[in-house]
Amino acid sequence: MLKLGVLAIQGAVSEHVETLKLALSRLSLSGSIELVKRPSDVEKIQGIVVPGGESTVIGRIAERMGLLKVLRDKIENGLTVFGTCAGAILLAKEVYDAKIGKVDQPLIGTMDIKIVRNYYGRQKESFEVDILIPVVGSKPFRGVFIRAPAIESVGSKVKVLATYEGLPVLVQQDKMLAATFHPELTNDTRIHELFIKNVLDR
Repeated sequence: MLKLGVLAIQGAVSEHVETLKLALSRLSLSGSIELVKRPSDVEKIQGIVVPGGESTVIGRIAERMGLLKVLRDKIENGLTVFGTCAGAILLAKEVYDAKIGKVDQPLIGTMDIKIVRNYYGRQKESFEVDILIPVVGSKPFRGVFIRAPAIESVGSKVKVLATYEGLPVLVQQDKMLAATFHPELTNDTRIHELFIKNVLDR
């Protein structure tokens, strides 16, 4: 049975749990979803979602609890991970802020992407738009962008799976998947299904 985890420090934790349950059901798979709150929880899982929220808060608490290093080590050794919004920021090797430039915040830092926090502005500049993601099918995916970051550049090993206005919004590097929007806030489970398929692809 699959054991999937959601990093449960802050942010859209319950939404990812529910979407993963639905995705498992749609894939006709049995599995459990674990809330990852301490380093020992990482040992129990085959894949983890790092949710949206406040990337600085999540990073600092995870670092203080010793979770950040454990996650970094596990991901570097093949643990499948899916980061959304703040989760994508935490996975990035290089992080900037739209207003203050390069920032120094605790990161997992395993994905070869450069990302800009708050690229589209604050909460009131949030928006929704249909995105084409060929890897999950021809039907457009409703992208929910809330205080969204932007991926400004990607390394040579990073595959761009979808773009919006010329910038990558969904990328994959080996077993790492990152989205700058919030797929867990829709009823469309196709990206979570892609994550689960990445877990199964051993």
